[in-house]
Amino acid sequence: MPGVVESTEHEQVVSCRDQASGLHAIIAIHSTVLGPALGGTRFYPYGSEEDALSDVLRLSRAMTHKAACAGLDLGGGKAVIIGDPAELKTEPLLRAYGRFVESLAGRYYTACDVGTFPDDMDVIARESRFVTGRTRAHGGAGDSSELTAFGVFMAMRAAAAHTWATPSLRGRRVGVAGAGKVGRRLVEHLLADGASIVVADVASAAVDQLRSHHPEVEAEDPRKLLARDLDVYAPCALGGVLNDETVPALQAEIVCGGANNQLAHAGIATLLREYGVLYLPDYVVNAGGLIQVADEIAGFNEQRARARAEKIFDTCQRILAMATDHDISPAQAADHLAEQRIADIARPRGSRRLDQATAPREVAP
Repeated sequence: MPGVVESTEHEQVVSCRDQASGLHAIIAIHSTVLGPALGGTRFYPYGSEEDALSDVLRLSRAMTHKAACAGLDLGGGKAVIIGDPAELKTEPLLRAYGRFVESLAGRYYTACDVGTFPDDMDVIARESRFVTGRTRAHGGAGDSSELTAFGVFMAMRAAAAHTWATPSLRGRRVGVAGAGKVGRRLVEHLLADGASIVVADVASAAVDQLRSHHPEVEAEDPRKLLARDLDVYAPCALGGVLNDETVPALQAEIVCGGANNQLAHAGIATLLREYGVLYLPDYVVNAGGLIQVADEIAGFNEQRARARAEKIFDTCQRILAMATDHDISPAQAADHLAEQRIADIARPRGSRRLDQATAPREVAP
C-alpha cells in the first residue's frame, strides 16, 4: 500500500513504489474542500527524493489556489514520478501508477504535466477511473496546451488594460521564454493581436521550428531574453527564473507567462512590485489547462471550456483592482481571493465535513 508522508498543511501525501516496474512516485493532496483534488503527474529526474517531495508539495498547494481562482469545484493535488521518462516510462510502470491513483478512491484525479502526455493518461486509465487529460480517441480533450496558452493570452490582455488602458498587445514587444507547446500557441495569439515577438529556448530546434512558420519572430539567447528591452516577459518553460539576481535586470513592465513556480521564493513578488513590474501569479494565468482537463471529467465540451478560460481575463482584472485598492501585490490579492472562496465554501459544511476530508485513510493499491 502507499506509504503515508507527514505534512502539516496537506490533507494526504503518499509515497508509491512498485519494485517490479521501477515506479517511485509521490502523490500530494493539498485540499479537497472544494471537491476532489486535481493535478497533473510530473515525470522528472529529480536529484533526490527530498527535491521531488518539495516540488510536489509546492505544486499541489498552487493547484488548490488555481482551482479556487478559476471557480472550479475542485481541490488541489499533484503527483511526481521520480526518474527520466526517456529511460523509465513503460506500460507496466504507468499501469502500476494507475493502481495507486485508483487506490485513493477519487480523492485525486491525475492529468498530464511535464514528462507525461495524453497517450500516457490512456494507459493509466486502464487501471484507474480517476484520470483526465486523455486523447480525443478515448473521449478526452487532447493536448491541454491549447487552452493554457489561450488563458495566458487573456491574462496578458488584462495586464495590458491595467497598465496601458487598452486590452491589446498591438505594437508591444513580448519576450516568450520557451518555444514548447504553450509558448508556440501563445506566440500565435500574440502575432494575431499585433505584437512583435522575441523568443528563446534552450532547445534551438524548437525555436527554429517556430520561426519556420513565423519568420517575423526574433530569436534570442535564453540567458539574455529577460534583460532585453521588452514590454512583457512571458516565462513559458520551467520555473524559478525570477530570483534576487534576475529581477533587477528585468526591463519589462509586465511579467505574465504559463510556467509554474516562476518565483524563486515568495518574496520575489514583493521585489517585483518594488521595481515597478506588474506580475500576475502563474497559477491564475495558466489555469486554462486545468479548466480544460476539469471539463473533461463531465464529458468535454470545447465551447464551454473555452468560455470558462476566457473568464481568466475577468479574474485578473478583479485581482489587479484588489491589489490597487488595498496597496498589495497581485500575488497577495490572488492568494486572498482563493483563500476567501475556500473559506466561504467550507463554512456551511461545518467541521464534520472538514474532519472527514483531513482524516488519514489506509488504502490498498
